[in-house]
Amino acid sequence: MFTGIVEEMGRIRARLDGGRFEIDASVVLEDLAVGDSVAHNGCCLTVVEIGNLEAGEQWYAVEAVPETLSRTNLDDLAPGDVVNLERPVRLSDRLGGHLVQGHVDAIGEVVTPAPDLRVRTPPQLARYVVEKGSITVDGCSLTVIEAEDDAFTVAVIPHTAEVTTLGRRRAGERVNLEVDVLAKYVERLMEKRYPT
Repeated sequence: MFTGIVEEMGRIRARLDGGRFEIDASVVLEDLAVGDSVAHNGCCLTVVEIGNLEAGEQWYAVEAVPETLSRTNLDDLAPGDVVNLERPVRLSDRLGGHLVQGHVDAIGEVVTPAPDLRVRTPPQLARYVVEKGSITVDGCSLTVIEAEDDAFTVAVIPHTAEVTTLGRRRAGERVNLEVDVLAKYVERLMEKRYPT
């Protein structure tokens, strides 16, 4: 589980064999071990290798399977690109955003860049997006200020624009979306209790 509070932007140093990414970072390396999870633009991936930190190698590697690449914007990444990074929440941490699983629900398209970031959503996601509700965009926990059938708008404050990739997003670019998991659970329970 994550909170949607991005810890840092990492930089893609290499992309190997399609789904293997080597990422330059600093904060997330502090207590990182092979096998740990890290959210990359909101997508949870497992660390498979860490550079020699004692020799000053400030990088780690993750691998994404074809299914993950097809359902996220990670396939758009190339060396030199930046990516939002967050380690999993600990039970002792503050929950500054909202509960985020790191399971991307869909890819959205930026219609209007920050500060009033407007994102076009796939039709199947619209029912989960509500005004004043939470949504995760590229790993950032945000509050929806306007929800429509095919798009939503979130306000991106200057700090968030500066310390995440959201300030760099342009119209037409793809972003990872994860809706509030509670909405999906409620819908499933209602379907079971009141079948149509």
